[in-house]
Amino acid sequence: MKPTYTAIATSSGRGTRAVTSDGRLDVQLASPPELGGTGDGLNPEQLFAAGWAACFSTTLDRLAELRGLDAKDVSVTAEVSLVPTVGRFTLAGVLRVALPDHLRGEPGEKLLEAAHNTCPYSRAVQGNIAVEIRAE
Repeated sequence: MKPTYTAIATSSGRGTRAVTSDGRLDVQLASPPELGGTGDGLNPEQLFAAGWAACFSTTLDRLAELRGLDAKDVSVTAEVSLVPTVGRFTLAGVLRVALPDHLRGEPGEKLLEAAHNTCPYSRAVQGNIAVEIRAE
């Protein structure tokens, strides 16, 4: 199947740069102090969290629109953690979704579940990492 869109980025590791093929993203990377780094740059977990939050929010808005709901005031905060396991790290994620009053309760819960089952980032991590979704 032919992709609709392909993002291309190149990096040589946490202490280098990450650059997209179109040059629109060109960032210094660095490990966070918690991993012995300087923290003088972004890290892959931050980049993943930003992408996941944006994708989930967009998905949520689109699904709400299809259901005749207004989700324009929704914001999504993604937390991506490195969790040590035996000899390596794994990821864990928390999506904190600020819902307006009219989406509290069952309508919001159903919308969050649908978004988690539709968002490409959420689908990519389902069954692979621990994910918690919190309506706030």
